[in-house]
Amino acid sequence: MKKSREIALPRQRSKGTKAVTHRLNRLRTHTQPGRDAEGSRTAGGAKRDVLDCGWGRLLFAQTFSDDEKLLSELREEAPSSRDIAFYVRDPHVLLSRAPQEIFLDPSHTYRLDLWTYRANTRRTRGITIRRLASEADGDGVNRVYAACGMVQIRSDFFSSERDDRSLTYFVAQDDATGEIVGTVTGIDHQRLFDDPDRGASLWCLAVHPQARQPGIGEHLVRKLAEHFQARGLSYVDLSVMHDNTLAIGLYEKLNFRRMPLFAIKRKNAINEKFFAMPHQSYDALNPYARLIVDEATRRGIHVEITDAEGGFFRLSHGGRSIHCRESLSELTSGVAMSICDDKAITRRMVSAAGLVVPDQIEVDENGKAIQDFLKKHGKLVVKPARGEQGRGISVGITTMEALEEAIASARQVCDRVLLEAFFEGEDLRLVIIDYTLVAAAVRLPPRVIGDGRSKIASLIGKQSRRREAATGGESRIPLDAETDRCLAEQGLDLETILEEGREITVRKAANLHAGGSIHDVTEIVHPDLVEAACRAARAINIPVVGIDLMVRDPAEPDYVFIEANERPGLANHEPQPTAASFIELLFPGSRTAV
Repeated sequence: MKKSREIALPRQRSKGTKAVTHRLNRLRTHTQPGRDAEGSRTAGGAKRDVLDCGWGRLLFAQTFSDDEKLLSELREEAPSSRDIAFYVRDPHVLLSRAPQEIFLDPSHTYRLDLWTYRANTRRTRGITIRRLASEADGDGVNRVYAACGMVQIRSDFFSSERDDRSLTYFVAQDDATGEIVGTVTGIDHQRLFDDPDRGASLWCLAVHPQARQPGIGEHLVRKLAEHFQARGLSYVDLSVMHDNTLAIGLYEKLNFRRMPLFAIKRKNAINEKFFAMPHQSYDALNPYARLIVDEATRRGIHVEITDAEGGFFRLSHGGRSIHCRESLSELTSGVAMSICDDKAITRRMVSAAGLVVPDQIEVDENGKAIQDFLKKHGKLVVKPARGEQGRGISVGITTMEALEEAIASARQVCDRVLLEAFFEGEDLRLVIIDYTLVAAAVRLPPRVIGDGRSKIASLIGKQSRRREAATGGESRIPLDAETDRCLAEQGLDLETILEEGREITVRKAANLHAGGSIHDVTEIVHPDLVEAACRAARAINIPVVGIDLMVRDPAEPDYVFIEANERPGLANHEPQPTAASFIELLFPGSRTAV
């Protein structure tokens, strides 16, 4: 069958055959942009150009007459920037000229052919994709970059460069909150350097890890593709890390195809993990340990990973050596750990220091005391006296039946169970390092948005997978009795098909390990809340701690103390400098290596 098809095709004289031949020719000639099939520069002679992108510069290698000029430009890279030389024709030759200065970027190049691309007919739900329009949008883009661990754009860039006709910025805005939750950058090669191939490229696709709506990345990519298609351009190229399987899956779904094109970068502190020998067992570290190890490495501090799965590592510098487990170090005493470990003791200690604490009792065999406590407060929080990561906690209990179930659940974590008066409000985490506020963030319980087709179980699964991907497997939404109870209070269950656009809470606890999300409020947190958190840290005598308060509004002074965490997750508080502050506590005066 295949043979007969191959014989029949040349006999066809249709217009379609010419189109196929034309496309094959374009595929051959477009492998290396700006050059003809034999590899020489095009007759048009594209002009040399370098594009400042705010986070660094893009150097289009085909616009340079020789390797020495390209290397000379790469050496002009600014501090704290990441320059990329793209479309390097012979990377092995370029590397041989400066092996100590540059390296081959471990990324794949993918291309979308715009003459075969079909526009998306599916509308977005809950988000608006639009052009970047203000410096406030630029701030939102940087918040997304920070949350994704990407190099941020310098503060003056958007005001000075956003009108460049070769650059296009699209942002995804949450319709409910107005926040920027995603972004993508496009570059029109024709407008930038008179590209005879009429190409374009996509850069910096980023979606906030805590965005609620599915498909934001796909909508951004499609919007940019349709924008360039309307300009009459031929293709869109992009560079993606070889191990970014989620992104590669998206691009292949949209019919991007792999291209034999390469990028070169300069060796610097930002790129170090791509060219230097990694720490032994580095990949097994969780995001909370990895953030601190990366910061220490940038500062020239020696790192020895002693137990990767447990998050243990030793940092050594200038004759000083400190063993850590994530943000818990030898500077935290065993006594301070014991205080934080038992929630009842923590409450007594901070209460004695003058903090506002909720009414609390410990569950015993006195059933009447439990009933009276529920009747007195109307709504309770049930938690194990010892435990972490939100395990065994039930929030907003209003009936004896639910209370008994919640107590049984908490006893699976710890034999001692506490009941607390419920305080209506938001869960505020304040990270205190060296008795000073470093970051403040509101933690919100996990929520899903209906699409009119999917069951709640499916929506939770999708949101949970996104949270897992964003946190290296540290955050997921459990399908357990607490989830069932939360849904039942809303007249729902896991089999319910949630109507389009309806947003619901699927668990009341806002713990990140149970799928909650975190939102930075450092700039607006009320001074009284900061003072209370610092006072709690001093009462416990702990140099690094996460203080949890329930507040009506982080900008207002009202609160009740919830608990203290002796090993707060520093990776959850971008863009605040949590890791830098932690390293400076351990090694005062250390500086980031250039």
